[in-house]
Amino acid sequence: MELSQDIIDRIQKLKEKYDTMGQDLLSYLDGLLYSEYLTYWDYIHLDTLLSLQNPKTAFPDENIFIMYHQVTELYFKMILSECEQICKKEDITEKFFLDRITRINRYFNLLTDSFDVMVDGMEKEQFLKYRMSLLPASGFQSAQYRMIEIYATDFINLVDKDVREDFKELAFDADKYLDNIYWKHGATELSTGKKTLTLKQFEEKYLEAFSSLAKKCFENNLYTVYKKLKSEDNKLTEAMRKFDLSVNVNWPLVHYKSAVRYLHKDPQDIKATGGTNWQKYLPPRFQKRIFYPELWSNQEIEEWGKGWVENILKDL
Repeated sequence: MELSQDIIDRIQKLKEKYDTMGQDLLSYLDGLLYSEYLTYWDYIHLDTLLSLQNPKTAFPDENIFIMYHQVTELYFKMILSECEQICKKEDITEKFFLDRITRINRYFNLLTDSFDVMVDGMEKEQFLKYRMSLLPASGFQSAQYRMIEIYATDFINLVDKDVREDFKELAFDADKYLDNIYWKHGATELSTGKKTLTLKQFEEKYLEAFSSLAKKCFENNLYTVYKKLKSEDNKLTEAMRKFDLSVNVNWPLVHYKSAVRYLHKDPQDIKATGGTNWQKYLPPRFQKRIFYPELWSNQEIEEWGKGWVENILKDL
C-alpha cells in the first residue's frame, strides 16, 4: 500500500522535530509500534482514583464527605493552573486574561452550585458522629485555596482587617505579612490566644511554600496584571468582580450554611473540626476580605456579604 502524501509530510515534520533535538526518529517509531493502545481507565488512572477514599469509620456518608472534598481540591488545582498561566504569560492580551478569569469563575460556580451535593447528601446524625474521628483535620487546611488567594490580589488585602492600616506604609515582608494573614485568627483559641493544633500542623507543612509564593506574586498577581492592562472593557471588570464575590462571599457562605445546619445546636454551637471559629471566620461581613476594593462602591463594601448571610439564615 502506498503512503499518502499527508503521511509522508507528517513523517518529514517528525524527522525535522527529532533532528532538532538530536533524537533518532526510528527509535520513537519503534516505541509507537510496540506500545499498547491507550485506554480511558489507564489515562485517568481510574483504579487509583477510586481507591483514594479511606474512611475512618463505618458510616457510609463519610465517603460522600471524602469524595466531595477530593473533587473540590481537583477544581482548585484547575483554578491554580489558570492563575499560573495569567501570571506567566508574556505580552498578555485582554482576551487571554478574560478567557482565563472566565474559566476560573466557571470553576467556582460549579463548586458553589454543587455544594448541596454534600450538604443535602449526608445525614446529620452520621456526620456528627464520624466527624469526631477526623480530629484535628479541617477544611481550613486546604493549601490550594490559600494559594488561590495569594495569586488573586495584592497581599495587603489578605492581612487581617484589624491591622491592615498598619501595613499600608510598610515595605513588603512576606513572612511578616503572613504572620498577620486573616485566616490565622480563624484557628486561634479565643480564650487563650494560642494557635490550635490544626494551625500548627498547617503552618509546619505549608508556610514556607506560602512565603515563596507571596514573594513571587508581590508584583505579579491577577490584580497587578489587570491594572497593567488598563482595560476599558467592562466585561473584564465584571469578571474580576464576579471572581471576588465567588471567592470571598459565595464560597464561604455555602460553608457557613453547612456549618449552621450541622453544627448549630441550641443553645450553643458545636465546634468545627480543628477548633476553627466558624461563627466569626466564615461570614464575609465579619472578615471584610475583598480582593479588589477599588472595583466596588463604598456602600457595596459596607454591606459586603450582609444580604447573603440573611438570606441563608432565612432559608434554614
